[in-house]
Amino acid sequence: MWVQRAGERFRGGDDAGVDTRHAFSFSGFYDPDNVRFGLLVACNEERLAPGAGFAEHPHRDVEIVTWVVAGELTHEDSTGRRTVVRPGDLQRLSAGRGVRHTERNTGSEPLRFVQMWLSPAEFGGEPEYEVVRRLPEAAPYPLPRADAVLHVHRPAAGQRTPLPAAPWVYAHVVRGTVDIAGERLGPGDAARVADAAGLDAEAVGAAEFLVWEMASEPVYG
Repeated sequence: MWVQRAGERFRGGDDAGVDTRHAFSFSGFYDPDNVRFGLLVACNEERLAPGAGFAEHPHRDVEIVTWVVAGELTHEDSTGRRTVVRPGDLQRLSAGRGVRHTERNTGSEPLRFVQMWLSPAEFGGEPEYEVVRRLPEAAPYPLPRADAVLHVHRPAAGQRTPLPAAPWVYAHVVRGTVDIAGERLGPGDAARVADAAGLDAEAVGAAEFLVWEMASEPVYG
C-alpha cells in the first residue's frame, strides 16, 4: 500500500478563485512514475470561490465522476444540459467521441468537490451524462463505461469497513480520519492498494471516504 498525503499533491488552479490539488500527473505537472493507478488517471480536489469556475473546454474518451463535498456545482455542456449538483450527489460525464462543458460556482458559498477521471473500456460513442441524487451510503456505483465501481462510505466512530478485494483499490478521505493497514489518513489523504485482500478501514471519528474498486488497466493500441 502506498499513501499520498494531502500536502504531497501538486497544486494547480491558475484562474482567480480556483484552488486545485492533483493526485496524478495533470496539466503542466508531469511525473512519469505517477500517471495513473489502475483505470484512475486523475483525482483532483477542487475549491472554487463564489463566481469562480472553469470556462468551456473539451473532453473525449474519458469518464469523469464528480463528488460534491460542500456548496453547489453548476454544470453546462454542449448537449444543452444545465444541472446543479449538491453535496451527496454523484455526477458522471462520459465524454465519448467528444463533449464540451463548463463547471462553475454560481452560488454564494465556497464550493468544494472531488473530481475523478477514469479510462473507459471502449473509446468513442455518444456522450452520456447523469446525476445520482443523494447516493445512498455504502451503495456501490458501477461505472457504466469502465470496469470500475465507486463505493461511498460514511462510517461512525470505531466502525470498520471492509475494502474490496480487487487488483486495484484507491481510497480517498473526504472528511474525518480513517486507519488503513496501520496508516492514519486524514482529509485529502489517499491510499493506493494493489491486489487488495483482507483489508478494512476503521473510522477514528465520523468520516467520509471514497473507494474505487478496479479490475483492469487501460488498453491502448
